[in-house]
Amino acid sequence: MIFCVEDDNGIRDLMIYTLHSAGFEAKGFVNGVDLFNALCTELPQLIMLDIMLPGEDGITILKKLRAKTDTADIPIIMATAKGMEYDKVLGLDLGADDYLAKPFGMMEMLSHIKAVLRRTTPKETTKCLHIGNLELNLETYLVLVKGERIQLTLKEYKLLRTLMENCGRVFTRDQLLEIVWGIDYIGETRTVDVHIGTLRTKLGECGNYIETVRGVGYRMEVKHD
Repeated sequence: MIFCVEDDNGIRDLMIYTLHSAGFEAKGFVNGVDLFNALCTELPQLIMLDIMLPGEDGITILKKLRAKTDTADIPIIMATAKGMEYDKVLGLDLGADDYLAKPFGMMEMLSHIKAVLRRTTPKETTKCLHIGNLELNLETYLVLVKGERIQLTLKEYKLLRTLMENCGRVFTRDQLLEIVWGIDYIGETRTVDVHIGTLRTKLGECGNYIETVRGVGYRMEVKHD
């Protein structure tokens, strides 16, 4: 979703039409009041913000957006009057991500929007946990020991993930029962011991990463082979 704050109805309608044609969702606003009302219910991917607006100008709105926790990181492109170098510099200094000098073409606007979104959108990366020679992929559920795939049951996987995500933390058997088997599970803590035992066996030498804390439970500790 792209928010466009522009008081000229013709320009605003053209901006929204262009964005819709390019596959974006877009909404238009005449002033800062309408923008902040909309932000109470929806946060956009990016805001196109004109500097010359009725009521609060774009610079004042930019300051407010950057001061609010929920809007501080929203990418903002400022629209400045041609030749207004001071407005451009001030906007960038206050946290604007880019600017466009009016009058600008719609294809130029789209190019700037796409470039800013590329820069500001977090890259999707495969999430993996690594401890020593042990690797767990959170997306594919793949578990590797020294690069070799290890087959685990779902409960074994959940146990391993819990321990790896909280390396160094000690879990009681009751805590592991609740996390892995669920709060309504009716069974003995011995169930945890059995699964830890089979998990250690399957992990081979990496099974030594799972430590028994006498009288308490288990933890995973980083060890370097």
